[in-house]
Amino acid sequence: MIDRLLSADPPRSRLLAVLLLATVLGLACAPFLFPGAKALGVAAKMLVFILLVASYDLLLGYTGIVSFAHTMFFGIGAYGVAVAATRLGGEAGVGFGALLMGLAGALGLSLLLGLLIGLFSLRVKAIFFAMITLAVAAAFQGLASQLSELTGGEDGLSFSVPEVLTPAFEPFEAPVLGRMIDGQVITYYLLFGVVLLVFLALLRVVNSPFGRVLQAIRENDFRAEAIGYRSAVYRTGSTLVSALVATLAGALLALWLRYTGPDTTLSFEIMLDVLLIVVIGGMGTMYGAVLGSVLFVFAQNYLQEGLRWMGGEGGWLAEVPVLGALVSPDRWLLWLGLGFVLCVYHFPTGLVGRLRARSNTGPSPADH
Repeated sequence: MIDRLLSADPPRSRLLAVLLLATVLGLACAPFLFPGAKALGVAAKMLVFILLVASYDLLLGYTGIVSFAHTMFFGIGAYGVAVAATRLGGEAGVGFGALLMGLAGALGLSLLLGLLIGLFSLRVKAIFFAMITLAVAAAFQGLASQLSELTGGEDGLSFSVPEVLTPAFEPFEAPVLGRMIDGQVITYYLLFGVVLLVFLALLRVVNSPFGRVLQAIRENDFRAEAIGYRSAVYRTGSTLVSALVATLAGALLALWLRYTGPDTTLSFEIMLDVLLIVVIGGMGTMYGAVLGSVLFVFAQNYLQEGLRWMGGEGGWLAEVPVLGALVSPDRWLLWLGLGFVLCVYHFPTGLVGRLRARSNTGPSPADH
């Protein structure tokens, strides 16, 4: 049963299986284990990034396509939901129908743009294709900032959600397992359910004949063409699937935040974060998206607090010369970058690649 659920692609490492199981259970029980608003927000961001990174890994890790336009699709999903909620909401408030219409419109636009970008890859290869996607993403970000009447410009859009998803909605009078169940908890489990189902669907895609052909194209495009596979069709199909999943991830983030803007979904910093997470988790491994996203988002949100405890005002290293300055909370990006360098050095195939290599044949030559 589990083997079928995972599309015959088990972790193949006992330690990896334990880490994945702990991650899934932790995210599933997050509202009860970590009741604070910030902790729940961090868990929700982890879920969104798992889906976003997995969709990008389908493109980069499985197909070998380097694209910088992925956050464009992420933003389209967020803006689709936000625009529909602000324009289609009636006097009785926003209904699920308006949100679904916005999501459908966003998926349609992403499908069209993904097709155009996929066709670009027929004539433009490697770094030139990456530069074209970067230009397209930058143009779309500028467009979103300038169309203020539709998108809210630099200020973005705040919108309402159905009453059942609002924090004021409490279906139970008494706490459940020590926590009041409200609309925010319901929204979180909506995100959790969608991410889990779509992630399992992506596992099925990469382990299907379609996914095997993508990996063959990644390894040797010319050989794949020689044995009869039309690589252009498969590359375009991979781009479309990746774009649609990224659009869904953007819609989920907007639904959680009840806000979207250029900085929350279209920023190039998000694209860099996605690239870092893919490398940390391991390219060409869907499970890498899970571990990489959890580690990166956790470090991004709590590393500064840890440094404040050590080197901030009243910290136990604050008065130590030089060291106190190095562990200052303002230096958190330095430590995040150092951690990434060490991760790449010690895990060149990513966390999942390293764990699987150790489980199967011991340390691989690439790990030294």
